[in-house]
Amino acid sequence: MKIICIGRNYVAHAKELGNEVPTEPVIFLKPSTAVLPLPGPFVIPSFSNDLHYECEIVLRIAKKVCCIDLETATTSYDAMTVGIDFTARDVQQRLKDKGLPWEKAKAFDQSAVVGEWRPADQYKNKKDIHFCLYKNKELVQQGHTAAMINSFEAIISHVSNYFTLEPGDLIFTGTPAGVGPVEPGDQLEGFLEDDSLFDILIN
Repeated sequence: MKIICIGRNYVAHAKELGNEVPTEPVIFLKPSTAVLPLPGPFVIPSFSNDLHYECEIVLRIAKKVCCIDLETATTSYDAMTVGIDFTARDVQQRLKDKGLPWEKAKAFDQSAVVGEWRPADQYKNKKDIHFCLYKNKELVQQGHTAAMINSFEAIISHVSNYFTLEPGDLIFTGTPAGVGPVEPGDQLEGFLEDDSLFDILIN
């Protein structure tokens, strides 16, 4: 199982970090060891002093596909959830300043929260799905798939031109504006529509 992540897929998030709005999906990978076993907790790694949450909708690939079109992409995933792409922002910035890849800031152990799965066909209009994140019972991040630069199908089609997708692969589809830091003792709860799909403690 591999984890494919899409960066800067919401205009407001790209701008809040001072990044250019991309003309095609920005792709990076996480290894399978990045998945945090639920219910957690998540332990802030010792190498970061500025660890941020990034709440996202996550898709689960259902069949092997390669170089597919948008129509085929609609049937290539069978489930979705909400998750977190944890980012060591200080590490990322140091690497970016040197023009280096930033997997160390994104792909470390347990950096990927994956909530409980829901059938993809439960959501009839994929361009009208709301999701959000609460920190310590306060709403800190909310997104709507209508605001995505690249749709689920566009992401899958594009990614499949570079990587063969296999059953069980995960795609993190990008985070909206509102990312922020976490500290020990924080509680994070993620919602897809009205369903609470994960609730973790930060240590």
